[in-house]
Amino acid sequence: MSENKEEEDPRINGIKTKIRVVPDFPKKGIMFQDITTVLLDPKAFKDTIDLFVERYRDKNISVVAGIEARGFLFGPPIALAIGAKFVPLRKPKKLPGETIFEEYELEYGSDRLEMHVGAVETGDRALVVDDLIATGGTLCAAINLLERVGAEVVECACVIELPELKGRQKLKGKPLCMLVEYR
Repeated sequence: MSENKEEEDPRINGIKTKIRVVPDFPKKGIMFQDITTVLLDPKAFKDTIDLFVERYRDKNISVVAGIEARGFLFGPPIALAIGAKFVPLRKPKKLPGETIFEEYELEYGSDRLEMHVGAVETGDRALVVDDLIATGGTLCAAINLLERVGAEVVECACVIELPELKGRQKLKGKPLCMLVEYR
């Protein structure tokens, strides 16, 4: 677990065996990495959370920012365990009240992430959480949004990385912690 290929924790293999690969979803040619099967196994789900908590417990993280929607599954339990607040980064028009946003490009157009104004403050130390990093566009948008309000993004954490899509290269030099790599 980590960007520097430490000796692999045996829990990681247990998590990896629970990830279901769904061919041709959501469209032909895509091998969808389904983490919902990890959630169905209490041990695998707990191990996933525990691995991240062990990594971030002593890093003085004050904000865990979860990317919609699967970042909402992993982010809150990590935030609770390390004593940080959880901030949802949502798709457009899902948050009530005043928001700020960051637009980003997709293969087929553009999208944006929104966050409540005032949810993150200058000097907050942030961890960005999502289930998977592919091309890196969404994580990069999250980093930009958090940094724009004065947060220090300490690291990004994903359960799965698809390294052939080179998403790590878009993270503005921020470290990425991933548990499972799929080639």
